[in-house]
Amino acid sequence: MGNNCLNNCSTPATNIAKKKSKGFPIETTFKLPAPIPTWPPGEGFGSGTIDLGGLQVRQITSFKKIWATHEGGPDNAGTTFFEPSTIDIPPGFFMLGCYAQPNNTPLFGWVLAAKDSSGLSLKKPVDYTLVWSSESLKIKQDGVAYVWLPTPPDGYKNVGHAITNFPEKPALDKMRCVRSDFTDQCQTDTWIWGANKYGLNVFSVRPSVRGTEEMGVSVGTFAAQINGNDNSPSTSTTLACLKNIMAKSNLSSYNYMPNLQQIETMVQAYSPYIYLHPDEKYLPSSVSWYFDNGALLYRKGEESKPIPIEPMGSNLPQGGSNDGAYWLDLPVNDKAKERVKKGDLQNSQVYLHIKPMLGATYTDIAIWIFYPFNGPARAKVKFINNIPLGKIGEHVGDWEHVTLRISNFNGELWRVFLSQHSGGTWVNASELEFQSGNKPVTYASLNGHAMYAKPGLVLQGSGGIGIRNDTAKSRMLLDTGRHFSIVAADYLSGSASVITEPPWLNYFREWGPKISYDISHEIKEIEKLLPGKLKPAFQKFVNSLPNEVLGEEGPTGPKAKSNWNGDEV
Repeated sequence: MGNNCLNNCSTPATNIAKKKSKGFPIETTFKLPAPIPTWPPGEGFGSGTIDLGGLQVRQITSFKKIWATHEGGPDNAGTTFFEPSTIDIPPGFFMLGCYAQPNNTPLFGWVLAAKDSSGLSLKKPVDYTLVWSSESLKIKQDGVAYVWLPTPPDGYKNVGHAITNFPEKPALDKMRCVRSDFTDQCQTDTWIWGANKYGLNVFSVRPSVRGTEEMGVSVGTFAAQINGNDNSPSTSTTLACLKNIMAKSNLSSYNYMPNLQQIETMVQAYSPYIYLHPDEKYLPSSVSWYFDNGALLYRKGEESKPIPIEPMGSNLPQGGSNDGAYWLDLPVNDKAKERVKKGDLQNSQVYLHIKPMLGATYTDIAIWIFYPFNGPARAKVKFINNIPLGKIGEHVGDWEHVTLRISNFNGELWRVFLSQHSGGTWVNASELEFQSGNKPVTYASLNGHAMYAKPGLVLQGSGGIGIRNDTAKSRMLLDTGRHFSIVAADYLSGSASVITEPPWLNYFREWGPKISYDISHEIKEIEKLLPGKLKPAFQKFVNSLPNEVLGEEGPTGPKAKSNWNGDEV
């Protein structure tokens, strides 16, 4: 199966956000390669405005540049600060704060503007406090910056800063503070700019608690922290986020989520292409193919009597927890076992979980991919580039996923989460490669199937010693929009478009057995290949690897993961 692909073996047209030959990437505004689709009829999804229960909000994506620095921040490229363009703020809506972005990527961001639709949900600040100024700094900058924190009236909170290029306080009418019951606790997220030598660090912000049942809403503004730790996110901030105060039990709080027809249109527009490494032997399959081709259910104490599994897993134990009482495994027959390990790319299927995030202002589409087998790991040890690690990394059953984060304001793709072993990373749409319009391109690593946005080598480790994650384009291509099944969308439970969950989704035990092998023996075999001075460092590295990499424990299924009801990271 070394040259299979799902639809055809030609490579679709590729689009990558391009940098200007001169200047910084931020001087180019990023746009998706193709227009956003026209959405099928629905309620509030894609309408441009979301009502949080008496406070209407809109995403503003056009900006006026206020100040820029050309040093510090990611890649030492500096950062540019903006305020939302007043000509794009509709009548009755008001600015809540300003926007900042590092200069090393094309301009691609937003802030919310708000309108009071219930009475007294917004008020002008009563004053401003100067938080920081670049006036005394000898840095590369365009003019001088002044960062201001609004002083809210009693019972109101700030959700953003103002920035000016003049020393006078901004006008009180320039922005609004938000009534406290429309706000939620916030934390810093991604480092944007700063250093202790500048007396300031700037971060993006997000709700502190995020999940399908949490109502915190990101505002898109930045947090300015005086003498904050360099590049240390996930700390509390004096700013608040917004909150969707519609009751969780009130289905109208999900009026701005997509209906089933809109979901299917989103999948066709944004479903990723996943390139497998040209040397990949262990390919994905559908769950039903895995069951039909001899996967077995084992029960503790009855290991000699494994049970064949029904195609949709109807005879799997339902609910409960991962208590070690049951597990799945490959067929007993050696020939069948080796065949099933290799998967069935041609007829594989992906499984979609649709969920509200950030107070139902975004839709997350988690795309789950099943591999019957995770292959052995390989390492790089200093100048020795490619060392097979024996059985280390092998395990039966491998669940990986890619998550699309789509704005419910207009249906635009904003970010993609790529799972990587026990963690993963968010990648902004402006930093992705695209094919066939707005379909993101991702790369699955050789044997381990971790997801990356770019081909090449990512070393999981430090000091030149680590597990290799090799990715590359090949003729083995998984088009996730070709064969997909929506397996869960709980917010649709009160509508006519109820999704029936397959029984295997509610199997909470392990999808593979606990693999027992002598790690010390494996290490000794590998150490025979290493010069003496590298052996202690390699031993220390292997001992630090989590079970996910060592392959000792079989993985649990999608619904047992923390991100099923929570955020990705």
